[in-house]
Amino acid sequence: MTVKEKLGNLSDFDLAGRHVDWLPMEWYETRKRILHKRTLSGKEVTLRFLSESPEITQRDILFEDMSQVIAVDIVACDCIIVKPVTIFETASLCYEIGNKHLPLFFENNCLLVPFEAPLFRLLTAQGYPVLRENRRLLQPLKTTVSPHGDQGTTSLFSKIMQLAGPSV
Repeated sequence: MTVKEKLGNLSDFDLAGRHVDWLPMEWYETRKRILHKRTLSGKEVTLRFLSESPEITQRDILFEDMSQVIAVDIVACDCIIVKPVTIFETASLCYEIGNKHLPLFFENNCLLVPFEAPLFRLLTAQGYPVLRENRRLLQPLKTTVSPHGDQGTTSLFSKIMQLAGPSV
């Protein structure tokens, strides 16, 4: 079966007695435009979103008929979890993680990153209270800000750090 668009989300959908067949997906597969997967019942599903990035989220519906609905289940993975206390810590953590070009997620005032041992050691050495847990990465942070100023101009990141930083 080929899926070319999302049909909605289970949170806004009346199942009317239909069975939900879950399509397990890793967090990094949710932005792929072409993907081949199998549902938990073994049905082959091909995602083919040719016009744009699908930005698939938890419980998105990809197919429906009279007896069933195929919905997305984003599986948990090994994560680094940090709960910054101040806006300065938040900016610093986002900068450190962004400099490593790692995806960043946000949930319940915590920053989540797919586990990488070097980053875990770095954040621990810098004194951040870091946890390692299996979690679903559901809410990616989207940024388009470049932290580097050019030709003597001040970057947006520098301005945030000046506003949020401790007064000297």
